[in-house]
Amino acid sequence: MPSGGTAAPLWRDRQRWRTIPFGIAAFRIGIYALWPFGCTTVERHDAGTPSCIGNILWLVLEGWWLALAHIVTGIAMCLTIIGIPFGIADFKLIPVSLFPLGREIVRADQPLASR
Repeated sequence: MPSGGTAAPLWRDRQRWRTIPFGIAAFRIGIYALWPFGCTTVERHDAGTPSCIGNILWLVLEGWWLALAHIVTGIAMCLTIIGIPFGIADFKLIPVSLFPLGREIVRADQPLASR
């Protein structure tokens, strides 16, 4: 806040509204990472050009190193017998960490429910 000025309400601050889709995508990845068993991701067909542009920005800025981290930790987990299910679950996180916008997390027994 500049000195002597007043803070603009959140609904008027356009700078903050631009980052909301990326925050929602980060929460989507976090929820999916918390318990990926029995869930899968499907593409939303109603996602348009803004999702595509946002996915490109996400891939360049954050997605590639998140996917690389999931590959490395998935391989490390698969080295032990106990860690194999967790390694496979970690590999399931790679697509959603590369392109999180325009995706939805659904239960694995109904992957066509959101299409």
